[in-house]
Amino acid sequence: MPENFVRLCVYEILKRLLPDGGFALFEKGNYRPDATAWAILSLESLNKEATVVDHARSRLKEDQDKDGRISVQKGLSAAYWTTSIAALAWHGEPAYQEAYKLSINFLISTFGKSSPKKSYIGHDTTLKGWPWIEGTHSWVEPTALAILALKSAGYEKNYRVTEALQLILDRQLPHGGWNYGNTNIFGQELRADSYSTGITLYALAGSIDRKDIQKSIGYLQKRVEKDRTPLSLGWEIMGLCAWDEYQISFDKYLIECWNLQKRYGKYNTSFLSIILLACAMLFNHTKPL
Repeated sequence: MPENFVRLCVYEILKRLLPDGGFALFEKGNYRPDATAWAILSLESLNKEATVVDHARSRLKEDQDKDGRISVQKGLSAAYWTTSIAALAWHGEPAYQEAYKLSINFLISTFGKSSPKKSYIGHDTTLKGWPWIEGTHSWVEPTALAILALKSAGYEKNYRVTEALQLILDRQLPHGGWNYGNTNIFGQELRADSYSTGITLYALAGSIDRKDIQKSIGYLQKRVEKDRTPLSLGWEIMGLCAWDEYQISFDKYLIECWNLQKRYGKYNTSFLSIILLACAMLFNHTKPL
């Protein structure tokens, strides 16, 4: 991955930096904790802007509730899925260990809503992961993010993670891949989504045997040749690289994705951060999260 591409991506992310240390989704926008956490993770992954990263961590801490949650917006405490990203952003930093431990404890103590199995729903509704919104069903992306956060804290053998891994495997589509979290309805298999598949494969790396997800790797290998949106492509690359499926063409795909901003407009901070995290994997051949 060319160094000048990385510098350009960092430059665009820094345009969204706010005076209080947080980040907005777009230039001249308002503070967003999710954008701030993703910016921290992406800049840190390539050892960029250490002072900015520390200030952003401090700003993120200001938004933490007493129970450890970080909501996507003040006044929307039920939308606490941002907690997992914030925990990853604080991981390994002594000055933020209290905030980090609070966020991890919160994740361990919160559940998606379960229900008895239903004949017309293909997945096991009794398994508990994490939801988008408090008091609702567990879904793939927030569960994958929570798995990553808890694994960072050494909780891979905790019952919450082991059940979440079971949930993820149960939600895998018969032909490979994942979507938001449904497999089939009334006997009709639903379609996979490359973004959901990428983030899920990334979270599963090191915890699941390859034979159990080989079809999903195959699905993503085909999709990465076609997709050029930042969220899908970034997670496709990260998901494949987490399973040592590196391709020389990934650099070219990221540049093609970047150039599409000329047609569709600037990508938001979170999307730019995912691109930068994918670059970090290509540079270092290690997982940045």
